[in-house]
Amino acid sequence: MVEPFWEAQLAVLVTIVLYLALPARLTVGPRWLVPALEGALLIGLVISTPYLHHTQSPFHRRLTIGLIAIVTAANFTAEGLLINNLLEGGGSGGRTLVMSAAAIWFTNVAVFGLWFWEIDRGGPHMRTAPKARAPDFLFPQMNAGGSIERGWRPAFLDYLYVAFTNASAFSPTDAMPLTVRIKALMLAESIASFLTVGLVAARAVNILNT
Repeated sequence: MVEPFWEAQLAVLVTIVLYLALPARLTVGPRWLVPALEGALLIGLVISTPYLHHTQSPFHRRLTIGLIAIVTAANFTAEGLLINNLLEGGGSGGRTLVMSAAAIWFTNVAVFGLWFWEIDRGGPHMRTAPKARAPDFLFPQMNAGGSIERGWRPAFLDYLYVAFTNASAFSPTDAMPLTVRIKALMLAESIASFLTVGLVAARAVNILNT
């Protein structure tokens, strides 16, 4: 069974659009650099859609993870600049802060969905291998009467939902993390989400009410 890649490809496309929507003061370096890297990630996902996913080369997997890490760092930098702009009392209006915080928050959801999708059981390629690796997430379907025997596997939307609920509730609500690396990723996402929602967005709403 081939795992579809178009959902992850669409998520990368969304991150490109959201980054381009950010104000110039929340970006570092040439404005085209991060979208170009995200575009490279998108092209890589389009190319790496063979019928036998577990044939992916180790180099391509490292390249994909590296690009996701760069996009994550860029979004964290944008969040840091936004918080710094807020603390220094920059001239940003409330609406600009709200829109920027929303773009950063949704980008984090998409990016961490990609992280979970790429890491669980060795990634989408290895999840289709004849012998699957040990899971990093425990999904409810795994405990539902023989669903594993029927060949159920999580798809990208399952990981995106986990990322969304973790960013919203600051805790796992759908799938339970089983490994330290996944717990570390979920912790990083929760912290980023808390800073965006609890500090930036709340302050922006206060500005709108003044």
